[in-house]
Amino acid sequence: MDDLFGVDPAEPGNPAAAAPADAPLAERLRPAQLSDVIGQRHLLAPGKPLHAALAAGRLHSMILWGPPGVGKTTLARLVAQASDAQFIVLSAVLAGVKEIRDAVQRAELARAQGSRTVVFVDEVHRFNKAQQDAFLPHVESGLFLFIGATTENPSFEVNSALLSRATVHVLKSLEADDLVLLLDRARALMQAPPLTDAARTRLIAFADGDARRLLNAYENLVSLAGERAELDEPLLESALGEMLRRYDKGGDQFYDAISALHKSVRGSDPDAALYWLARMLDGGVDPRYVARRVLRMASEDIGLADPRGLQLALQAAEVYERLGSPEGELALAQAVVYLAVAPKSNAVYTAWNAMRAFVKQDGTRPVPTHLRNAPTRLMKDLGFGAGYRYAHDETDGYAAGENYWPEGLAPQRVYQPVSRGLEQRIAEKLADLRARDDEANNRG
Repeated sequence: MDDLFGVDPAEPGNPAAAAPADAPLAERLRPAQLSDVIGQRHLLAPGKPLHAALAAGRLHSMILWGPPGVGKTTLARLVAQASDAQFIVLSAVLAGVKEIRDAVQRAELARAQGSRTVVFVDEVHRFNKAQQDAFLPHVESGLFLFIGATTENPSFEVNSALLSRATVHVLKSLEADDLVLLLDRARALMQAPPLTDAARTRLIAFADGDARRLLNAYENLVSLAGERAELDEPLLESALGEMLRRYDKGGDQFYDAISALHKSVRGSDPDAALYWLARMLDGGVDPRYVARRVLRMASEDIGLADPRGLQLALQAAEVYERLGSPEGELALAQAVVYLAVAPKSNAVYTAWNAMRAFVKQDGTRPVPTHLRNAPTRLMKDLGFGAGYRYAHDETDGYAAGENYWPEGLAPQRVYQPVSRGLEQRIAEKLADLRARDDEANNRG
Protein backbone atom coordinates (compact mmCIF):
# COMPACT_ATOMS: atom_id res chain seq x y z
CA MET A 1 0.00 0.00 0.00
CA ASP A 2 1.04 3.58 -0.58
CA ASP A 3 1.43 4.74 3.04
CA LEU A 4 3.58 7.63 1.98
CA PHE A 5 4.50 11.27 2.15
CA GLY A 6 5.54 13.19 5.18
CA VAL A 7 4.92 16.01 7.57
CA ASP A 8 7.37 18.33 9.20
CA PRO A 9 8.23 16.77 12.57
CA ALA A 10 8.16 20.25 14.07
CA GLU A 11 4.54 20.78 13.07
CA PRO A 12 1.65 20.09 15.47
CA GLY A 13 -0.17 16.87 14.78
CA ASN A 14 2.92 15.12 13.47
CA PRO A 15 1.84 11.45 13.17
CA ALA A 16 5.37 10.32 13.93
CA ALA A 17 4.59 10.92 17.58
CA ALA A 18 1.77 8.38 17.44
CA ALA A 19 3.62 5.70 15.45
CA PRO A 20 5.82 3.21 17.34
CA ALA A 21 9.50 4.08 17.31
CA ASP A 22 10.30 0.81 15.55
CA ALA A 23 7.68 1.33 12.83
CA PRO A 24 8.97 1.71 9.26
CA LEU A 25 10.03 5.21 8.37
CA ALA A 26 7.20 5.56 5.85
CA GLU A 27 4.69 4.79 8.60
CA ARG A 28 6.25 7.29 10.98
CA LEU A 29 6.06 9.96 8.28
CA ARG A 30 2.41 9.35 7.48
CA PRO A 31 0.71 12.77 7.08
CA ALA A 32 -1.90 13.87 9.57
CA GLN A 33 -3.95 16.01 7.18
CA LEU A 34 -4.25 16.78 3.49
CA SER A 35 -2.15 19.92 3.78
CA ASP A 36 0.74 17.72 4.93
CA VAL A 37 0.82 15.69 1.71
CA ILE A 38 3.83 16.21 -0.51
CA GLY A 39 3.15 16.29 -4.24
CA GLN A 40 -0.14 15.91 -6.17
CA ARG A 41 -0.57 19.67 -6.30
CA HIS A 42 -2.64 19.29 -9.46
CA LEU A 43 -5.31 17.68 -7.24
CA LEU A 44 -4.72 19.15 -3.78
CA ALA A 45 -3.67 22.77 -4.29
CA PRO A 46 -6.35 25.40 -3.53
CA GLY A 47 -8.90 25.47 -6.32
CA LYS A 48 -7.90 22.06 -7.67
CA PRO A 49 -10.43 19.19 -7.95
CA LEU A 50 -9.98 17.28 -4.70
CA HIS A 51 -9.22 20.35 -2.64
CA ALA A 52 -12.35 22.08 -3.91
CA ALA A 53 -14.53 18.98 -3.40
CA LEU A 54 -13.35 18.51 0.19
CA ALA A 55 -13.61 22.19 1.02
CA ALA A 56 -17.21 22.24 -0.21
CA GLY A 57 -18.08 18.87 1.33
CA ARG A 58 -18.93 17.45 -2.11
CA LEU A 59 -17.35 14.04 -1.75
CA HIS A 60 -17.61 11.56 -4.58
CA SER A 61 -16.57 8.02 -5.36
CA MET A 62 -13.24 7.93 -7.13
CA ILE A 63 -10.49 5.87 -8.71
CA LEU A 64 -6.96 6.90 -7.79
CA TRP A 65 -4.74 5.88 -10.69
CA GLY A 66 -1.00 6.25 -10.46
CA PRO A 67 2.35 4.50 -10.21
CA PRO A 68 3.53 2.82 -7.01
CA GLY A 69 4.62 4.97 -4.12
CA VAL A 70 2.67 8.14 -4.82
CA GLY A 71 0.28 7.96 -1.85
CA LYS A 72 -2.96 6.45 -3.12
CA THR A 73 -3.79 4.74 0.17
CA THR A 74 -2.70 7.71 2.23
CA LEU A 75 -4.85 10.06 0.18
CA ALA A 76 -7.86 7.79 0.58
CA ARG A 77 -7.35 7.72 4.36
CA LEU A 78 -7.14 11.48 4.52
CA VAL A 79 -10.30 11.88 2.43
CA ALA A 80 -12.10 9.68 4.95
CA GLN A 81 -10.60 11.66 7.81
CA ALA A 82 -11.60 14.98 6.26
CA SER A 83 -15.17 13.72 5.86
CA ASP A 84 -15.27 12.31 9.40
CA ALA A 85 -16.05 8.86 8.00
CA GLN A 86 -15.07 5.38 9.09
CA PHE A 87 -12.42 3.93 6.82
CA ILE A 88 -12.72 0.32 5.62
CA VAL A 89 -9.80 -1.14 3.70
CA LEU A 90 -10.13 -4.07 1.32
CA SER A 91 -7.25 -5.58 -0.59
CA ALA A 92 -8.34 -6.93 -3.96
CA VAL A 93 -5.58 -9.52 -3.65
CA LEU A 94 -7.07 -11.02 -0.49
CA ALA A 95 -10.72 -9.97 -0.30
CA GLY A 96 -13.70 -11.74 -1.84
CA VAL A 97 -17.47 -11.35 -1.88
CA LYS A 98 -17.63 -12.23 1.84
CA GLU A 99 -15.36 -9.33 2.76
CA ILE A 100 -17.43 -7.02 0.56
CA ARG A 101 -20.60 -8.10 2.36
CA ASP A 102 -18.94 -7.49 5.73
CA ALA A 103 -17.99 -3.99 4.59
CA VAL A 104 -21.57 -3.35 3.49
CA GLN A 105 -22.88 -4.44 6.91
CA ARG A 106 -20.42 -2.15 8.69
CA ALA A 107 -21.45 0.74 6.45
CA GLU A 108 -25.15 0.09 7.15
CA LEU A 109 -24.48 0.06 10.89
CA ALA A 110 -22.53 3.31 10.64
CA ARG A 111 -25.32 4.97 8.65
CA ALA A 112 -27.86 3.87 11.25
CA GLN A 113 -25.68 5.67 13.79
CA GLY A 114 -25.46 8.79 11.63
CA SER A 115 -21.90 8.19 10.40
CA ARG A 116 -20.43 8.03 6.93
CA THR A 117 -18.21 5.31 5.47
CA VAL A 118 -15.40 5.23 2.96
CA VAL A 119 -14.61 1.81 1.46
CA PHE A 120 -11.14 1.74 -0.01
CA VAL A 121 -10.11 -1.07 -2.38
CA ASP A 122 -6.39 -1.35 -2.96
CA GLU A 123 -5.37 -2.78 -6.35
CA VAL A 124 -8.99 -2.67 -7.50
CA HIS A 125 -7.96 -3.88 -10.95
CA ARG A 126 -7.44 -7.34 -9.41
CA PHE A 127 -11.15 -7.69 -8.58
CA ASN A 128 -13.11 -9.70 -11.13
CA LYS A 129 -16.31 -8.44 -12.74
CA ALA A 130 -18.60 -10.04 -10.15
CA GLN A 131 -16.65 -8.51 -7.28
CA GLN A 132 -16.64 -5.08 -8.88
CA ASP A 133 -20.36 -5.32 -9.67
CA ALA A 134 -21.06 -6.11 -6.01
CA PHE A 135 -20.21 -2.49 -5.18
CA LEU A 136 -22.57 -0.91 -7.70
CA PRO A 137 -25.91 -0.83 -5.82
CA HIS A 138 -24.25 0.50 -2.67
CA VAL A 139 -22.33 3.18 -4.51
CA GLU A 140 -25.53 4.23 -6.29
CA SER A 141 -27.53 4.31 -3.06
CA GLY A 142 -24.86 6.37 -1.33
CA LEU A 143 -24.35 3.80 1.41
CA PHE A 144 -20.64 4.44 1.23
CA LEU A 145 -18.09 6.40 -0.69
CA PHE A 146 -16.05 4.07 -2.89
CA ILE A 147 -12.35 4.74 -3.50
CA GLY A 148 -10.31 2.35 -5.63
CA ALA A 149 -6.56 2.47 -6.12
CA THR A 150 -4.81 1.05 -9.15
CA THR A 151 -1.51 1.20 -10.97
CA GLU A 152 -3.20 -0.05 -14.14
CA ASN A 153 -5.20 1.90 -16.68
CA PRO A 154 -8.75 1.86 -15.23
CA SER A 155 -10.31 2.07 -18.69
CA PHE A 156 -8.95 -1.43 -19.27
CA GLU A 157 -9.13 -2.91 -15.78
CA VAL A 158 -12.26 -1.46 -14.13
CA ASN A 159 -15.77 -2.37 -15.26
CA SER A 160 -17.43 0.39 -17.23
CA ALA A 161 -20.44 0.39 -14.91
CA LEU A 162 -18.29 1.04 -11.85
CA LEU A 163 -16.02 3.40 -13.74
CA SER A 164 -19.00 5.52 -14.79
CA ARG A 165 -19.93 6.03 -11.14
CA ALA A 166 -16.48 7.17 -10.05
CA THR A 167 -14.25 10.08 -10.94
CA VAL A 168 -10.78 9.05 -12.06
CA HIS A 169 -8.00 11.10 -10.47
CA VAL A 170 -4.56 10.58 -11.97
CA LEU A 171 -1.75 10.71 -9.42
CA LYS A 172 1.71 11.59 -10.63
CA SER A 173 5.17 10.44 -9.63
CA LEU A 174 6.79 12.81 -7.18
CA GLU A 175 9.03 15.49 -8.60
CA ALA A 176 12.65 15.82 -7.49
CA ASP A 177 11.76 18.84 -5.34
CA ASP A 178 9.07 16.79 -3.61
CA LEU A 179 11.56 14.04 -2.82
CA VAL A 180 14.07 16.57 -1.50
CA LEU A 181 11.44 17.87 0.91
CA LEU A 182 10.58 14.32 1.95
CA LEU A 183 14.25 13.55 2.56
CA ASP A 184 14.59 16.66 4.70
CA ARG A 185 11.65 15.56 6.84
CA ALA A 186 13.02 12.05 7.13
CA ARG A 187 16.42 13.32 8.19
CA ALA A 188 14.89 15.60 10.83
CA LEU A 189 12.84 12.72 12.22
CA MET A 190 15.76 10.29 12.30
CA GLN A 191 18.31 12.93 13.39
CA ALA A 192 20.62 11.50 10.76
CA PRO A 193 23.87 12.90 9.31
CA PRO A 194 23.50 15.01 6.16
CA LEU A 195 23.70 13.53 2.68
CA THR A 196 26.41 14.71 0.34
CA ASP A 197 25.04 16.49 -2.72
CA ALA A 198 26.11 13.61 -4.96
CA ALA A 199 24.51 10.98 -2.72
CA ARG A 200 21.29 13.00 -2.45
CA THR A 201 21.07 13.41 -6.20
CA ARG A 202 21.67 9.73 -6.82
CA LEU A 203 19.23 8.61 -4.13
CA ILE A 204 16.48 10.82 -5.57
CA ALA A 205 17.19 9.51 -9.05
CA PHE A 206 17.06 5.94 -7.71
CA ALA A 207 13.63 6.60 -6.16
CA ASP A 208 12.26 7.65 -9.57
CA GLY A 209 9.30 9.51 -8.10
CA ASP A 210 8.40 6.70 -5.66
CA ALA A 211 8.25 8.00 -2.08
CA ARG A 212 8.12 4.56 -0.50
CA ARG A 213 11.19 3.48 -2.44
CA LEU A 214 12.99 6.62 -1.32
CA LEU A 215 12.14 6.21 2.35
CA ASN A 216 12.99 2.51 2.46
CA ALA A 217 16.36 3.17 0.83
CA TYR A 218 17.08 6.14 3.10
CA GLU A 219 16.17 4.18 6.23
CA ASN A 220 18.52 1.40 5.17
CA LEU A 221 21.22 3.96 4.41
CA VAL A 222 20.94 5.60 7.84
CA SER A 223 21.07 2.23 9.57
CA LEU A 224 24.54 1.68 8.07
CA ALA A 225 25.83 5.16 8.88
CA GLY A 226 27.30 4.39 12.29
CA GLU A 227 29.33 7.37 13.48
CA ARG A 228 29.79 8.88 10.03
CA ALA A 229 29.60 12.66 9.75
CA GLU A 230 27.86 12.45 6.37
CA LEU A 231 26.17 9.95 4.07
CA ASP A 232 28.09 9.63 0.82
CA GLU A 233 27.92 7.66 -2.43
CA PRO A 234 30.09 4.72 -1.32
CA LEU A 235 27.76 4.17 1.63
CA LEU A 236 24.78 4.47 -0.71
CA GLU A 237 26.30 1.79 -2.94
CA SER A 238 26.65 -0.45 0.10
CA ALA A 239 23.09 0.21 1.25
CA LEU A 240 21.34 -0.33 -2.06
CA GLY A 241 23.61 -3.03 -3.42
CA GLU A 242 23.14 -4.59 -6.82
CA MET A 243 19.95 -2.71 -7.63
CA LEU A 244 21.77 0.62 -7.65
CA ARG A 245 24.88 -0.68 -9.40
CA ARG A 246 23.04 -2.46 -12.19
CA TYR A 247 21.14 0.55 -13.37
CA ASP A 248 21.82 4.14 -12.46
CA LYS A 249 18.44 5.44 -13.51
CA GLY A 250 19.19 9.07 -12.82
CA GLY A 251 22.81 9.22 -13.92
CA ASP A 252 24.92 9.03 -17.01
CA GLN A 253 24.33 5.30 -17.52
CA PHE A 254 20.60 5.83 -17.85
CA TYR A 255 20.82 8.70 -20.31
CA ASP A 256 23.64 7.05 -22.23
CA ALA A 257 21.59 3.84 -22.59
CA ILE A 258 18.44 5.56 -23.87
CA SER A 259 20.62 7.60 -26.22
CA ALA A 260 22.22 4.41 -27.52
CA LEU A 261 18.81 2.82 -28.05
CA HIS A 262 17.51 5.86 -29.92
CA LYS A 263 20.62 6.13 -32.10
CA SER A 264 20.54 2.40 -32.88
CA VAL A 265 16.95 2.73 -34.12
CA ARG A 266 17.82 5.86 -36.09
CA GLY A 267 20.84 4.06 -37.53
CA SER A 268 18.72 1.09 -38.67
CA ASP A 269 20.50 -1.52 -36.53
CA PRO A 270 17.77 -3.76 -35.06
CA ASP A 271 20.20 -6.02 -33.19
CA ALA A 272 21.90 -3.16 -31.40
CA ALA A 273 18.48 -1.65 -30.65
CA LEU A 274 17.36 -4.92 -29.04
CA TYR A 275 20.60 -5.07 -27.04
CA TRP A 276 20.08 -1.61 -25.53
CA LEU A 277 16.39 -2.31 -24.92
CA ALA A 278 17.32 -5.49 -23.04
CA ARG A 279 20.00 -3.65 -21.07
CA MET A 280 17.55 -0.98 -19.96
CA LEU A 281 14.77 -3.37 -18.98
CA ASP A 282 17.20 -5.69 -17.21
CA GLY A 283 18.52 -2.72 -15.30
CA GLY A 284 15.11 -1.82 -13.92
CA VAL A 285 13.91 1.01 -16.12
CA ASP A 286 10.13 1.47 -16.23
CA PRO A 287 8.99 -0.09 -19.54
CA ARG A 288 6.41 2.68 -19.82
CA TYR A 289 9.26 5.17 -20.09
CA VAL A 290 10.74 3.09 -22.92
CA ALA A 291 7.32 3.00 -24.60
CA ARG A 292 7.12 6.80 -24.50
CA ARG A 293 10.58 7.12 -26.00
CA VAL A 294 9.73 4.61 -28.74
CA LEU A 295 6.72 6.76 -29.65
CA ARG A 296 9.05 9.73 -29.89
CA MET A 297 11.41 7.79 -32.17
CA ALA A 298 8.51 6.91 -34.47
CA SER A 299 7.54 10.57 -34.84
CA GLU A 300 11.03 12.06 -34.95
CA ASP A 301 13.02 9.60 -37.04
CA ILE A 302 10.53 7.63 -39.14
CA GLY A 303 7.69 10.10 -39.59
CA LEU A 304 5.78 9.92 -42.83
CA ALA A 305 8.37 7.70 -44.47
CA ASP A 306 6.36 4.93 -42.78
CA PRO A 307 3.34 6.16 -40.78
CA ARG A 308 2.71 2.60 -39.62
CA GLY A 309 5.70 3.00 -37.31
CA LEU A 310 3.85 5.42 -35.05
CA GLN A 311 0.76 3.21 -35.08
CA LEU A 312 2.80 0.15 -34.14
CA ALA A 313 4.63 2.05 -31.39
CA LEU A 314 1.32 3.20 -29.93
CA GLN A 315 -0.09 -0.32 -30.10
CA ALA A 316 3.02 -1.65 -28.33
CA ALA A 317 2.49 0.85 -25.51
CA GLU A 318 -1.15 -0.23 -25.19
CA VAL A 319 -0.20 -3.91 -25.22
CA TYR A 320 2.25 -3.33 -22.41
CA GLU A 321 -0.45 -1.56 -20.38
CA ARG A 322 -2.65 -4.63 -20.76
CA LEU A 323 -0.04 -7.35 -20.18
CA GLY A 324 2.62 -5.72 -18.03
CA SER A 325 6.01 -7.39 -17.55
CA PRO A 326 7.43 -9.60 -18.82
CA GLU A 327 4.83 -10.48 -21.49
CA GLY A 328 4.25 -6.91 -22.63
CA GLU A 329 7.96 -6.28 -23.15
CA LEU A 330 7.84 -8.41 -26.31
CA ALA A 331 5.54 -5.84 -27.91
CA LEU A 332 8.09 -3.12 -27.15
CA ALA A 333 10.80 -5.26 -28.74
CA GLN A 334 8.62 -5.74 -31.81
CA ALA A 335 8.11 -1.99 -32.14
CA VAL A 336 11.82 -1.27 -31.69
CA VAL A 337 12.79 -3.74 -34.42
CA TYR A 338 10.15 -2.39 -36.80
CA LEU A 339 11.31 1.20 -36.30
CA ALA A 340 14.93 0.18 -36.74
CA VAL A 341 14.29 -1.41 -40.16
CA ALA A 342 11.73 1.18 -41.33
CA PRO A 343 12.68 3.91 -43.83
CA LYS A 344 13.81 7.04 -42.00
CA SER A 345 12.71 10.65 -42.27
CA ASN A 346 12.93 13.58 -39.89
CA ALA A 347 11.25 15.90 -42.38
CA VAL A 348 8.12 16.46 -40.26
CA TYR A 349 10.22 16.90 -37.12
CA THR A 350 12.40 19.50 -38.86
CA ALA A 351 9.41 21.24 -40.44
CA TRP A 352 7.51 21.44 -37.17
CA ASN A 353 10.45 22.96 -35.32
CA ALA A 354 11.00 25.46 -38.13
CA MET A 355 7.34 26.50 -38.23
CA ARG A 356 7.14 26.90 -34.45
CA ALA A 357 10.21 29.13 -34.54
CA PHE A 358 8.74 31.17 -37.41
CA VAL A 359 5.37 31.67 -35.73
CA LYS A 360 7.03 32.69 -32.47
CA GLN A 361 9.00 35.50 -34.11
CA ASP A 362 6.42 36.52 -36.72
CA GLY A 363 3.58 37.71 -34.49
CA THR A 364 -0.19 37.29 -34.85
CA ARG A 365 -1.66 37.83 -38.30
CA PRO A 366 -5.43 37.92 -38.95
CA VAL A 367 -7.11 34.99 -40.66
CA PRO A 368 -7.99 35.94 -44.26
CA THR A 369 -11.68 36.69 -44.71
CA HIS A 370 -12.26 33.93 -47.26
CA LEU A 371 -10.94 31.31 -44.80
CA ARG A 372 -13.14 32.38 -41.90
CA ASN A 373 -16.17 30.41 -40.82
CA ALA A 374 -19.57 32.05 -41.20
CA PRO A 375 -22.14 30.28 -39.00
CA THR A 376 -24.32 33.40 -38.56
CA ARG A 377 -26.06 35.79 -40.96
CA LEU A 378 -24.07 38.72 -39.63
CA MET A 379 -20.79 36.98 -40.34
CA LYS A 380 -21.92 36.18 -43.85
CA ASP A 381 -22.93 39.83 -44.38
CA LEU A 382 -19.45 40.83 -43.26
CA GLY A 383 -18.04 38.67 -46.04
CA PHE A 384 -16.70 35.83 -43.95
CA GLY A 385 -16.08 32.84 -46.20
CA ALA A 386 -16.78 34.77 -49.38
CA GLY A 387 -14.69 33.57 -52.29
CA TYR A 388 -13.58 30.39 -50.61
CA ARG A 389 -13.12 27.55 -53.07
CA TYR A 390 -14.37 24.20 -51.79
CA ALA A 391 -11.59 21.79 -52.74
CA HIS A 392 -13.90 18.81 -53.25
CA ASP A 393 -15.67 20.70 -56.06
CA GLU A 394 -12.41 21.32 -57.91
CA THR A 395 -10.61 19.14 -60.45
CA ASP A 396 -8.93 16.22 -58.66
CA GLY A 397 -10.12 17.69 -55.35
CA TYR A 398 -7.52 20.47 -55.47
CA ALA A 399 -8.15 24.23 -55.74
CA ALA A 400 -5.08 25.19 -57.74
CA GLY A 401 -3.81 28.66 -56.94
CA GLU A 402 -5.86 29.05 -53.75
CA ASN A 403 -4.05 30.87 -50.93
CA TYR A 404 -4.31 29.57 -47.37
CA TRP A 405 -1.81 31.95 -45.80
CA PRO A 406 -2.43 35.30 -44.06
CA GLU A 407 -2.44 38.29 -46.39
CA GLY A 408 1.01 39.65 -47.00
CA LEU A 409 2.77 36.49 -45.89
CA ALA A 410 4.56 34.44 -48.51
CA PRO A 411 4.07 30.67 -48.22
CA GLN A 412 6.66 29.14 -45.90
CA ARG A 413 8.02 25.92 -47.39
CA VAL A 414 9.32 24.14 -44.28
CA TYR A 415 8.26 20.58 -45.05
CA GLN A 416 10.75 18.93 -47.38
CA PRO A 417 9.95 15.21 -47.72
CA VAL A 418 12.84 12.85 -48.25
CA SER A 419 13.18 10.39 -51.11
CA ARG A 420 12.58 7.34 -48.92
CA GLY A 421 9.50 5.29 -48.16
CA LEU A 422 6.09 6.91 -48.46
CA GLU A 423 7.62 10.38 -48.40
CA GLN A 424 9.03 9.79 -51.87
CA ARG A 425 5.45 9.63 -53.17
CA ILE A 426 4.47 12.60 -51.00
CA ALA A 427 7.31 14.62 -52.53
CA GLU A 428 6.11 13.77 -56.03
CA LYS A 429 2.54 14.79 -55.19
CA LEU A 430 3.59 18.08 -53.63
CA ALA A 431 5.75 18.89 -56.65
CA ASP A 432 2.75 18.30 -58.93
CA LEU A 433 0.41 20.41 -56.78
CA ARG A 434 2.86 23.29 -56.60
CA ALA A 435 3.35 23.18 -60.37
CA ARG A 436 -0.42 23.48 -60.76
CA ASP A 437 -0.42 26.40 -58.34
CA ASP A 438 2.26 28.16 -60.37
CA GLU A 439 0.31 27.59 -63.56
CA ALA A 440 -2.93 28.91 -62.05
CA ASN A 441 -1.22 31.98 -60.60
CA ASN A 442 0.51 32.74 -63.89
CA ARG A 443 -2.85 32.58 -65.70
CA GLY A 444 -4.27 34.93 -63.10
